[in-house]
Amino acid sequence: MASEGEPARPACPGCGEPWLRPTQLPGRYRCVYCLRRYELVSQCPRCGEHQTIVRMSTTEDMRCQNCGGSMLRAV
Repeated sequence: MASEGEPARPACPGCGEPWLRPTQLPGRYRCVYCLRRYELVSQCPRCGEHQTIVRMSTTEDMRCQNCGGSMLRAV
C-alpha cells in the first residue's frame, strides 16, 4: 500500500501485486514481483472497444472506459 506522499503503483494483472513498472519500450510494462511482461493495447481484450492510447500519467489510462477491464495484454 502506498504511504502518504508516495504515489500509488498500478497492480499487475497477473499476480495483483503493486509492482508493475514501465520498461524502456513505450507502452510496455513488467511486474518486478512475478516478472511477467505486458503491453498497453488500443483494443480492450475483454469487450473489444477501441480507445486512443495516451501516455500513461495515471493508472486510469490502463482501464477500459467501456467495461473497466485492463488494457494490458501479456507478451
